[in-house]
Amino acid sequence: MSVDLSFVDQCVAEIGDRPEAVIPLLQAIQSHYRYLPQAALQRVCELTEITPAAIQGVSTFYTRFRHRPMGRHHIQVCRGTACHVKGAGLVEEAIALHLGLAAGEDTDPKQQFTIEPVACLGCCTLAPVVQIDEDTYGRLSALTVTPTIREFERRVRLQKSAKQSSNNNSADTVTRAKEVIEKTGEIRVGLGSCCVAQGSGEVFKRVHEVVAAIGCNVEVKRVGCVGMCHQTPLLEAIRHDGSSRLYCHVQAEQVEEIVRQNFKPVGFASRLRSSWTHWVAELYGSEIGRDTAIEPVSATTGPVSEFLGPQKRIATQASGDIDPLDIAEYQRHGGFVALQRCLHELSSDEVIAEIQQSGLRGRGGAGFPSGIKWAKVCSALADRKYVICNGDEGDPGAFMDRMLLESFPYRVIEGMAIAAIAVGAHQGYFYIRAEYPLAVQRIRLALAQCHAKGMLGDAMMGSDYALELSIKEGAGAFICGEETALIHSIEGGRGTPRIRPPFPAESGLWEKPTLINNVETLSLVPWILRHGGSEFAKLGTATSKGTKVFALAGKIRRGGLIEVPMGVTIRQIVDEIGGGVADGRRFKAVQIGGPSGGCVPAVLADTPVDYEALRSVGAIMGSGGMVVLDDTDCMVDIARYFLRFTQDQSCGKCTYCRIGTKRMLEILDRICEGTAKKGDLNALEELCHSVSAGSLCGLGKTAPNPVLSTLQYFRDEYEAHLNGHCPAGRCKGLIEYHINDACIGCTLCAQHCPVDAIPMVPYAKHVVDIDKCTTCDTCRVVCPENAVQIVKRSKK
Repeated sequence: MSVDLSFVDQCVAEIGDRPEAVIPLLQAIQSHYRYLPQAALQRVCELTEITPAAIQGVSTFYTRFRHRPMGRHHIQVCRGTACHVKGAGLVEEAIALHLGLAAGEDTDPKQQFTIEPVACLGCCTLAPVVQIDEDTYGRLSALTVTPTIREFERRVRLQKSAKQSSNNNSADTVTRAKEVIEKTGEIRVGLGSCCVAQGSGEVFKRVHEVVAAIGCNVEVKRVGCVGMCHQTPLLEAIRHDGSSRLYCHVQAEQVEEIVRQNFKPVGFASRLRSSWTHWVAELYGSEIGRDTAIEPVSATTGPVSEFLGPQKRIATQASGDIDPLDIAEYQRHGGFVALQRCLHELSSDEVIAEIQQSGLRGRGGAGFPSGIKWAKVCSALADRKYVICNGDEGDPGAFMDRMLLESFPYRVIEGMAIAAIAVGAHQGYFYIRAEYPLAVQRIRLALAQCHAKGMLGDAMMGSDYALELSIKEGAGAFICGEETALIHSIEGGRGTPRIRPPFPAESGLWEKPTLINNVETLSLVPWILRHGGSEFAKLGTATSKGTKVFALAGKIRRGGLIEVPMGVTIRQIVDEIGGGVADGRRFKAVQIGGPSGGCVPAVLADTPVDYEALRSVGAIMGSGGMVVLDDTDCMVDIARYFLRFTQDQSCGKCTYCRIGTKRMLEILDRICEGTAKKGDLNALEELCHSVSAGSLCGLGKTAPNPVLSTLQYFRDEYEAHLNGHCPAGRCKGLIEYHINDACIGCTLCAQHCPVDAIPMVPYAKHVVDIDKCTTCDTCRVVCPENAVQIVKRSKK
């Protein structure tokens, strides 16, 4: 099939022909053609300085690039930690079964759907999560896969070629009218990614429609992440007297009642129209609100108060109050005051002194003191320096950076600009995961506003300082969260780390001194400069100052984005903020720090959130993913899950990481499948220490952490697996499904079994054909009598 190459010519003209343009060019080409046609790649080589070897190396390294055509619709299945523990594997199997995919295939025979696993979509509180094109679906199960795909197909048919991108950008395209008439109230709708995935985009649209139809003089405002992801969609009504009402789990059909509860029509014509609408509705027996009653929740007592109470908001200050892209509103909340001071009042040394006094440590990994890093870059002698915001949040189970970028883009930009001024950099880059399209979009729009208002560019805020900031999108490589790998990616290469020293502060991007901080670290900087480093240092512990943002997810009642003072205990977070685990379940452990972290058992839940304290129990703070596990989770399976992730994401540069993690995974596979021997545990521990000691970068050095921590605290589960038993009933190689005498012969299990492993025998006890059964768990979920049991697999 011939390919129109005019688009390639256009891309090269717009993006550039230098070697560092290779990743943006490939991203643009794939976005247009939906894969990388060989003819298009050859054309790039003809027009640019990019070699075929460079294109081959880069395009096969990053997982986002595809070399063969894909279906009309793209199904991305999240494999993040929260999704994994809530059954993402079963969902992925159900999708493949529904599409009729043969082994090794990812596109259905009709070329309608292509399925692709993704490390993390950043909607952990809605796990398991699947994204079809631009639409995100949360809380799926193997049972709901087929109706979800059919509903998507139905909507596509109804709207034909119209894309359902309103869930991602309708909120950004709606312009709030700036009327001269004084508003009598305000309606706020949360529009972070989790909110959007749960339908807040439709709620926001409906609020506009209702306000216009009724004639209320009310301002409708989008806000960013409120943190209470477990309550989405969220709507807050602020009335003329300043009182507010918060509504949770709002549906579009409930919006009119909420508006009428809180606001009155303005003007005679509006009141008459409203009265007429009610009269007609009552006449025809369809009184408004009859079937859509909704009551506000209390923000001072109950679950909302418990969730918010222990928190201290600095990085997430004004959460739920401000429009993410309203620069004037950000300024009314103290925005750019710190930047103004840095440009006109404070010297670089004074700015760095405040950061050092604050005790701020990097929030993206091991917690290196930010002030020391800033001072090192500042003192480096070079004709050019760079600053980079590391937004490549690749940890499965983490979504802090995504929320901050989406909800507080100006705060992160201000923090980055202050950092650049402090170290003497005049150019900087936001490196953001391509899997976070809303974050990319909002940062791009916010940067444009900052340029238009003189906050960036030449003569910033009337000073003689110039700063240019731009965006580089990642292409799907977890290793690019490592500083030197990220630098190679921006330069247009494969994301492979290098030996340090020299550190990026001395020789970084294009061998120039480079300051790299993650999103959360930079978002704290404006507050520190406004209030003083000493005020920040009053929060936290002796060695871990300030606050920490966590993504609280997994087997927890109240998941979401939280920000707590350093030093609070794990138990306070799980029980007080998160509300504990579900009734009838037992809190077992919490996994902290992602693939580089560890599993902290419930008996150590009084461990404080502190860099050193967490390290002492075998975990790390990391970027802040916190996934709660209960007694239905298998700790051996959790260890295997993380090792499978790191082994898959290894760049392959060093032998210990490339081969060592592979051998470790082989042992864990044998343990979970019931074919391991007792000596395997000793071999596994030895490999853990060797890989940790011999790997080049942080990915390999910390890859054994989940294995070591589970071996330390849950060795009895490993021993049980060696004896052919998975105590949690999660490892498929060690379990099978049986139906007991409680069966009433309702046939629901047989009706829903996707592989016909249960013969339909009405009013008789059913039997599972073990040879056909895929252990998808559907029969157990649908059984109304709890007659389906998970038992130890019998030996053949």
